[in-house]
Amino acid sequence: MFRIGQGYDVHQLREGLPMWLCGVQIESPVGFVAHSDGDVAIHALCDALLGALALGDIGHLFPDTSAEFAGIDSKILLRRVMDLVHDRGWHLVNADITIALQAPKVAPYILPMRECIASVCGVDADAISVKATTTERLGFVGRKEGCEVWAIALLSHKAE
Repeated sequence: MFRIGQGYDVHQLREGLPMWLCGVQIESPVGFVAHSDGDVAIHALCDALLGALALGDIGHLFPDTSAEFAGIDSKILLRRVMDLVHDRGWHLVNADITIALQAPKVAPYILPMRECIASVCGVDADAISVKATTTERLGFVGRKEGCEVWAIALLSHKAE
């Protein structure tokens, strides 16, 4: 038995904030405005995993109105989501993450991103795809105002 989930998230960029993508800090003069560490890629992946199991979204599970999640490392949120996945008898088959960001270029970080996500999710790195693109200077991403990420996750039910 399989289930697929799709996630999407967006965060505004602002000077002087750290930029975290897929659990890896990116060297950049700008970072993400967020209640947590702002890892927009992990947030999209969490939504994909939660969506596959019809468990709502990351905002429902980890509300940005809660002091408990202020500044939290998004890898902790992903680990908690993966615990929900495993507790229900499912495991991650693979995930595909697409990052739309005009700048900085994140290609040099792709392998460490894949390895980080794989480690948190308890899968091999070849089960995690991370791709990056620009929007050819179109829209809020192209104007370097923000970043958007799409994620898809395939889950399989563990054999009894």
